[in-house]
Amino acid sequence: MSDAAAGNGTRRTIRDHVHDRPGIHFNELVRALDLAPGQVQHHLRRLTRTDRVVADELFGQTHYFPPEFDDWERAALALLHRETTADVIAELLAAGPLPAGETATRVGIARSTCSWHVDRLVEADVVRTERDGNRVVLALTDPERTARLLQRADPSLPERLVDRFTRLVDSLLAE
Repeated sequence: MSDAAAGNGTRRTIRDHVHDRPGIHFNELVRALDLAPGQVQHHLRRLTRTDRVVADELFGQTHYFPPEFDDWERAALALLHRETTADVIAELLAAGPLPAGETATRVGIARSTCSWHVDRLVEADVVRTERDGNRVVLALTDPERTARLLQRADPSLPERLVDRFTRLVDSLLAE
């Protein structure tokens, strides 16, 4: 097989993986495909130059998306790749608007951890906060669209481990 054909096959594999897991970040892409970082970087450059993949720097990481996702969807997907954020969203989808403290309790996380995730969701306009007396109530800005994106997001093992470690520390500090 020629170098060009091998490159096109690798590029197609990377593109297909990004289309299957929109919002995947670079390190996860390297791990999932078991390719050298330089090789993935080279092909991603070519894919983004030809608009077959979109790269977006979101929340401290570069995430990759199929071109049909708009800015709002890209930000939401980048956040939904985190297990704890996805759990907060799932709770709001199931119950509707909830007080922030109750959301933290239902998800099983500290209020400060919930606040950290909610701040990013508010920044991305996925969640809005409303005042109900002294309580802050969380509500989804677009529940139907968010539900569709939640089905597309699947936190990777390293992302899950980080979130689970945070939950463990929260529970130890609460004792």
